[in-house]
Amino acid sequence: MGCITVQLLLFSTVALAQQSYDESTMQPQGLNNAGVYAVRQIDPDLTGSGVNLAVICRSITYLNGEPQDNYRPCIEHKCFRAEQFTFHDRGQLPADISPHSTAICSILFGEDPNAFTPSLGQFYYQGAAPAADVDIYEFWHFLINNIYAHTPPDADIVTAGIGSQFEDWWTRGMDALAEHYGLIIVAGIGNGSDSYDPPLYPGAGANVIGVGVVNSVNTEDPVTNLAHFSLAYPENSSFGPTADGRCKPDIVAPGNCLAASVTELDGYELTGNWSSFSTPVTAGAIALLVQKAKQDVDLNLAVSANGGNCVIKAILMNSATKLPYWHKGYLSNEDDHTAPLDYVQGAGMLNAVSAYWHLTAGRYEPGDVQTIGWDLNQLDKDKELGNIYRIKVDDPKDKFITITLAWNRSYKRVYPFERIRAKDNDLRLELWAVDPANSDNDYLLDYCDSKVDNVEHIYCQADSNFTDYEIVVAYSDGENLPPLDVTQRYGLAWNIGSSQDAGDNIFWHDLNADGVVNESDFAILLDNWVAGARSSDRYLLGDINTDGAIDVNDVQIFLDNNERQANWHAELNDKPST
Repeated sequence: MGCITVQLLLFSTVALAQQSYDESTMQPQGLNNAGVYAVRQIDPDLTGSGVNLAVICRSITYLNGEPQDNYRPCIEHKCFRAEQFTFHDRGQLPADISPHSTAICSILFGEDPNAFTPSLGQFYYQGAAPAADVDIYEFWHFLINNIYAHTPPDADIVTAGIGSQFEDWWTRGMDALAEHYGLIIVAGIGNGSDSYDPPLYPGAGANVIGVGVVNSVNTEDPVTNLAHFSLAYPENSSFGPTADGRCKPDIVAPGNCLAASVTELDGYELTGNWSSFSTPVTAGAIALLVQKAKQDVDLNLAVSANGGNCVIKAILMNSATKLPYWHKGYLSNEDDHTAPLDYVQGAGMLNAVSAYWHLTAGRYEPGDVQTIGWDLNQLDKDKELGNIYRIKVDDPKDKFITITLAWNRSYKRVYPFERIRAKDNDLRLELWAVDPANSDNDYLLDYCDSKVDNVEHIYCQADSNFTDYEIVVAYSDGENLPPLDVTQRYGLAWNIGSSQDAGDNIFWHDLNADGVVNESDFAILLDNWVAGARSSDRYLLGDINTDGAIDVNDVQIFLDNNERQANWHAELNDKPST
């Protein structure tokens, strides 16, 4: 098996990352939109140093079913001159480059302080984790040597921009690696109905973090498109439920990024809105969290080989930002207690800054806890009341409580990595409003109890009459309870904060994301109204007042916002013509 190490050291990535800079001049702006550069401003040491990422890349061409090893990033590109790559393939063919993996790796690891394109001028190009250690695996090499052999790579994070429409032995093998080694695996969920993509595996796998794509805005100006993002659309981002009824994706992230070109060794190109590129945005943000957790002994448990992937997953999802139209399951006016996530947005859009504060708030075990934090714990079978976390909210008015529970499904360690359903547990997440003076006043404020998912998620407004709350992690009331000697390890994250009210967000009305509310959006609204009347099981934008249906009330709200413009659209119109 071939293993080639390339070292091209030109300058200190860490030193450059610690210099002050204007985030608006940084690229990719998708990273800025997701909060990655802001995290680096908060904690300048977070560059991915000491974190190993395994990037799985598929060969572009096959001959008689055999990959031709054209899977590598173009390491001669200017943005990779400070980077170190180790390549893993079968060593049977001369390896060649892939534009796809070049773009992915530049989003993750690129560094070019003097980048330039004619449309953007000069800018600072910096990937999410420019100082990380990098292993690039050809997909079939990884499949045979790591998945089939059930041997984890020497990595903290595995990221993959590949997918299959069907669960297979190798996708279950990915889930098994995540379960047995606490390996954090991040994969794209697919490119939506326009590409005929259902939720793709391994991103659709139970133990993998599946990432959807948030589209950039739709203008004729590339600078604007790179800097501003709208929503996750079913046409461009694959959505749940999966064939077995689970919610996917887990999270969404900006996809249209400026990335290294393979035709010009100092050139850059727009990637377009694809989940292959929202995935490295997410994996890069996770790398900063992993670096922080590895550096701080009090946070080490978040990257434990025994369930740490559940903690990172819970933190990432709990910190996500709800975009307009977020609703559990299908769009309706009911709180779906059995569908933990929105079928298109998952838990929401990646928010790296919020994830950082979740992580650094620290671990709290059951008992009295702070208003933000996380835990890696286990639920014993004989604990009938579950694990209880008690929170006091000094001023509950207009506060929202967000809680995410994640645990691994069980798989065999050998091919074909079959699911071990006898060891699988269903957990339930509850939120209680509590009156310390009179327990008769206690009541169940919200709960989430999916019978198929291995995540539970609550996003609920606090009761202004209650300052005391209890988070309860318990076994579900289902018929298939685990054996007496079984315990279930889980990751939990929570936060009490202000409402994520997106009521003033223009994308409630600007359905084509061009920056202005006009007749084009009204046409989309009417089309969705008709389509929604024909089928209730469709994810259609336009229910602006969130009453469960697109109707005349939504039309009136739309008309009240007619000709409204986004700030960036007005600025675009003010630009001098060229």
